[in-house]
Amino acid sequence: MKTIKLTVAQALIKFLKNQYVERDGKENKFFAGCFGIFGHGNVAGIGEALLQNPDFTYYQTRNEQAMVHTAAAFAKMNNRMQTFACTTSIGPGATNMITAVAGATINNLPVLLLPGDTFSERIQSPVLQQLESASTQDISVNDCFKPVSKYWDRIHRPEQLITSLPEVMRVLTSQAETGAATLALPQDVQTEAFNYPVEFFAKRIWTVSRPRADKELLKKAVELIKKSKSPFIVCGGGVIYSDANETLQNFVRQTGIPVGETFAGKGALSHDEKLNLGGVGATGTPCANDFAGKADLVIGIGTRYSDFTTASKTIFRNTDIKFININIKEFDAFKHSALPLTGDAKIILEELTEMLESFNTAETYQQSAVAAKVKWHNEIFEITKVHDTVPVTQAEVIGIVNNFMDNDDVMVAAAGSLPGDLHKLWRSYSSKNFHLEYGYSCMGYEIAAGLGVKMAAPKKEVYVLVGDGNYLMMSNEIITSVQEGYKIIVVLLNNNGYASIGSLSESVGCGRFGTKYRFRDKEKNTLQGETLPVNFLENAKSLGANAFKAESCKDLLECLHKAKVDDKTSVIVIDTDLYSKMKSYAWWDVAVPEVSEIESVKDARKKYIEEKKNQKYYL
Repeated sequence: MKTIKLTVAQALIKFLKNQYVERDGKENKFFAGCFGIFGHGNVAGIGEALLQNPDFTYYQTRNEQAMVHTAAAFAKMNNRMQTFACTTSIGPGATNMITAVAGATINNLPVLLLPGDTFSERIQSPVLQQLESASTQDISVNDCFKPVSKYWDRIHRPEQLITSLPEVMRVLTSQAETGAATLALPQDVQTEAFNYPVEFFAKRIWTVSRPRADKELLKKAVELIKKSKSPFIVCGGGVIYSDANETLQNFVRQTGIPVGETFAGKGALSHDEKLNLGGVGATGTPCANDFAGKADLVIGIGTRYSDFTTASKTIFRNTDIKFININIKEFDAFKHSALPLTGDAKIILEELTEMLESFNTAETYQQSAVAAKVKWHNEIFEITKVHDTVPVTQAEVIGIVNNFMDNDDVMVAAAGSLPGDLHKLWRSYSSKNFHLEYGYSCMGYEIAAGLGVKMAAPKKEVYVLVGDGNYLMMSNEIITSVQEGYKIIVVLLNNNGYASIGSLSESVGCGRFGTKYRFRDKEKNTLQGETLPVNFLENAKSLGANAFKAESCKDLLECLHKAKVDDKTSVIVIDTDLYSKMKSYAWWDVAVPEVSEIESVKDARKKYIEEKKNQKYYL
């Protein structure tokens, strides 16, 4: 057997360079390169290996959490068919990634984590940044990655790479199991050499298959659909990842079944599709929630039924309701005691479409869905209509950006009040136009993710909508976008506080406590003083971006035009009304104290108990 002597780090990079994926006859490299920040846990190992492999591009970032967000967004934009590796030093460099790693796994997005680790030989212990344990020596902070990784391993010996790396690839390329994979790499082991089999580094193609559902279960699903009077589809992100957008469109047009979208599924059907009723659930539209409420059959496609989608188990109110779940993950396919069609969404929808050739919902049912959709569509234009007053509303900003963007451009957003408003108001005309992280609702995702989206689709304009709270948590990758020449347009909505949680605080009787950006009133010992003097324009300029201040909706439109024609990242700052908020058309379960001295909390508790009565198990 022919061998080649390489360090563990060199062998790792050589292996990653030669991993490919293939689906439907299309083949591409799985790894687009490596993000990293170097320290004493990876500089001499992974760092040296990347140095001598310039064709495996290394990208310098500013924050370890941010680089994982960027990798996850890149993978999402590529329908999970390509991603990045992320390397860090030991200690805080590694643990900084954990929040974003959890987000990647929760959102089923493949990312490879390569955190440095303490010495395997242990003679140096305790080393700088090492977590010591009195009960075991085989532990480090990298063990924290175990619960948030779909695959985890620690490489103690060079030859362990030979069995570990194929397992990493199996998980990362599995549509059912994908998420974050973590390889903890002790710094001494990274630099140790071994005679690896040459064939280990041969080009390897991982086929992303399209498994079919059980034939008998398909027949039962057809029977359920034919018997239903008011079926309803919940469209999740799995539709987009399966490239099943057109297939779903054909299915809906043939069967006449109306559709509600999850955050991840938004855009799978064009907004113009007459039976697309928009967002469903706690942040959903009134028309989608109304049809979900009276549905006697729910067909969940590529959704995991989060509490926002089900409005905390209150949205599906028909007492005789049944579920059919189409999902690549068996775990999700069985939720809500559903008839499980486990397999690829595109293939299963194609087979159901053929088997349901003669089925169509009642004309009156379809007409009522279309009428409800038209009514809501008209309301969107009223809600987003531009007025001359300042500060502007968040809804006005959404409407302006939505109208300004081309249909094929990408809007990126995440946690805060924006997701709820966007779920209701945003009009998507392509599957990648709407990019929202809400599985983990992670503040600080937006700008790092905008960079990842732009790297995945450099010819598209990428618009990042971000609130001031999220911007202050993580804006550092602006400089990375400038450094690498990946232009993004950031629209920063400044309302001097946490609008989303402030509104939620009010709803549970706590009066926006601790949610405004204010100096402390020392007499009252509360944050009720003057507004904090944050200069977002100068901050953005200091990171190398163009910076514009919009005082009105008219200004915002002018700034968007300037940012679009420029070839560098721009940040547009506009003040928005903290207290303007969208109406909610469903409930979301947030526990309220059972006892309190505050009257508003007592009132909120009474309302909470009433709402809880509407919750149900789907048996």
